[in-house]
This record gives sequence, C-alpha cells and structure tokens, in this order.
Amino acid sequence: MVEDVKRRRAPAMSHEERRDAIVRTTVPLLIEHGGNVSTTQIAAAAAIAEGTVFRAFQDKRDLLFACMQAAMDCEDEVGRIARIDPGRPLQDRLTEAIDAISGYLDRIGTIGQALHATGISRKDIEAHVRCHDDDEGHDDGHDEGKNDKPGPPKELRRVARAVAEVFEQSTEPLRLDRQQAARMLLGLVFANRMHAHGLGETMARPEELVDLFLHGVIRTDEGNRP
Repeated sequence: MVEDVKRRRAPAMSHEERRDAIVRTTVPLLIEHGGNVSTTQIAAAAAIAEGTVFRAFQDKRDLLFACMQAAMDCEDEVGRIARIDPGRPLQDRLTEAIDAISGYLDRIGTIGQALHATGISRKDIEAHVRCHDDDEGHDDGHDEGKNDKPGPPKELRRVARAVAEVFEQSTEPLRLDRQQAARMLLGLVFANRMHAHGLGETMARPEELVDLFLHGVIRTDEGNRP
C-alpha cells in the first residue's frame, strides 16, 4: 500500500495550475520555516515528486519569487475592506481596515525576510515586483513618469485606494483630502511595523493607531480628547 501511494502520479494539471498549486503550498512553509525550507519539504507537502517542482520552476529562486508575488496579492484584503458597513462610525471602519492591512503587511514582510535569508537582495526583490507590475501594465491611473523614482508596487496602491474609499464614505469633516489622509494613515501603519520589527518594540494595535491618527496624542486636563 505504501509503495502504491509513493508511485501514485500527481493529478494532471496545466503548467500554470501546477505552478499555482506549488506556490500555495510553499507560502505557508516559508512563513513557518523561513527561506531554509527545502524543495524536498515542499514536494512532500504538495504530495508530488521533487522533480515536479523543477519542471514547474527553473530553480528554487524562481519559486521563491513566485511566492513573493503571490503573497503580495491583496484581493482578499481589498475585498474585506470593501465589505465594511459604511454606516458604522469612521473610527470603527478604519480600525477594521487597518486590521486587514496589518495581516497583509505581516505576510509580505515574512516572505520578504525568507527570501532575503536565502541571499536574495532586497533590491532584487523590488526589481522583480516592479517587473511584474510592468508586465501587467498600469491600469490604476498612477503616473510614474512625473519623476525619476518609481512609485509603490501596484498591489500597495490598491490597498491605499481601498483605505481612501473608507475616508470617501465618511460624512465627518476632515482637515485633509481623503487620499492624503489614507496615505498618512498607511504611513503610520508602516512605521509602526518597521519600528517593532527593527527595534523589537511592541506594535500598537490597529485600534490604537486609528485613535492616535484621528485624535492625536494631546489630552485635555480632564483627560478627554481636545
């Protein structure tokens, strides 16, 4: 029986389907084990022969780049933000949006660290992501030709637009343009996570970040917000 299982061939899939299946298996392994996960482990988890991995990908580096691209897919997070009830208070809606984004940033950060641990430079990772953006084209109205520096990756721009939409639905008077408010809030979220990972500090929770962003740090003598 064991020999029969070992000899069982993987179900027929197209090349792209096989690649996607291997990537879906590899991403959680990278999150759990880091870049040291072997193709033997990946093949075992995917219930395929190790040679199948190398028929789908040129090498492990090619597979890792595909995992990074998959990790950056923000479809679930953008969808979750879009489903937030616009009738709820702005602070509650932003808190739920930042909660979704925090998990997204954790995922791409962990995968990025795993790739870096294998010797892939941050510059190479960024170049691969931007190359993928160029292959798909820019369909979001973002003009990168206005300056020499490339803008953020397409998926991060989608996240920013989703947060801006939460502000757009708000009836509360704001001191900032909705798009600018979204960018500044996301900047606070990024800084919070970078500070925690870089200095080992405890990260602020989404509700704390949103409260700080909307109300600031100054308290009145009575302990209430100004």
